[in-house]
Amino acid sequence: MGQLIAGPFCGQLLADFGAEVVKIEPPKTGDSMRQWGRTDAEGRPLWWPVIARGKKSITLDLRKPEAQDIVRQLAASTDILVENFRVGRMEEWGLGYEALKAINPALIMVRVTGFGQTGPYANRAGFASVCEAMGGMRYIAGYPDRPPVRAGISIGDTLAGQSGFQGALLALQHRQRTGEGQMVDASIFEAVLSVMESVISEYDGGGHVRERSGSFLPGIAPSNAYPTKDGETVIIGGNQDSLFRRLTAVMGRPELADDERFANHQARGRNQAECDAVVAEWTSGLAADDIVAQLAEAGVPAGLTYKAPDMLRDEHFKAREAITRVTDPEIGPLAMQNVFPKLSASPGGVERTGPKLGEHTDAVLTEWLGYDSEAIAALRAAHVV
Repeated sequence: MGQLIAGPFCGQLLADFGAEVVKIEPPKTGDSMRQWGRTDAEGRPLWWPVIARGKKSITLDLRKPEAQDIVRQLAASTDILVENFRVGRMEEWGLGYEALKAINPALIMVRVTGFGQTGPYANRAGFASVCEAMGGMRYIAGYPDRPPVRAGISIGDTLAGQSGFQGALLALQHRQRTGEGQMVDASIFEAVLSVMESVISEYDGGGHVRERSGSFLPGIAPSNAYPTKDGETVIIGGNQDSLFRRLTAVMGRPELADDERFANHQARGRNQAECDAVVAEWTSGLAADDIVAQLAEAGVPAGLTYKAPDMLRDEHFKAREAITRVTDPEIGPLAMQNVFPKLSASPGGVERTGPKLGEHTDAVLTEWLGYDSEAIAALRAAHVV
């Protein structure tokens, strides 16, 4: 019962690993994600086939009591229900956790919202952009002389979807031991907060407020994006003492590893700008591929800043099968990120791209709930499905 990104991404992950996922959508319009994102040459959206992959689609007008009753019937034999409506909406429909738990005590209900099910902000609308800012991510993203920026993706939504997925699996483990279901409360702002490293502790324990620093982390050097002769950008992480010594050897300046300005982690942190300038002077005289090859051979972390075409042609992506091609009935073969993480015994897979709106309504009502064709026709005539 998810919509847009956060809830549906949780459902995508469940489908990737073999769950039978039935997506409930409004009749006629469907999920807004069917229209979001860039399109192919024929005007067909290219995000929907990914975020809805492996799922079945049924349509229900959840404002109607008959549709709400169908949800109750589905929930009676469901392992996991994922929803990301605003707080209280499911309760208005008589579909809150306590109501569904009474029908199926083993039900796991994943509830994804901006601010969580409780607290003074619970009823606020919360898109990822707002919650990324509240969780602290937006403030530290960008350059110090400019306003905060966002990542080029809805990272808060996907983090919340992953958190819901993680919570569902933990709840399944608990249910195996106890037979008891539970509610997973996954808020976007806390999903962001959970990956904020030591930002809170740095302030609480030392009075430090982490600020925007652009392409590097303060005190960590050299670890930055560096210019190259051919106009590319190469990322180098040579901030460990042993790594810096290897880096300076490749640069042909081994004496820098013993220079008092750069001889250890703290010294390089104090002289970060100067250290980066020395590395940038070296990278500026070489092509990006040459830099990466030399540093890889020396055991120094380095890489290019990939775009989608770079990923598609990279040999490591191919060897890892990090990208898969799935045939869409309308679009044809379509490349997309493969299932992750990689499991040795139950790796999962992508069976199909996102379904047509209501493609599986009749099949689910028949196979799951035992409806006959006359009952389904009556629901359709009443615009319930």
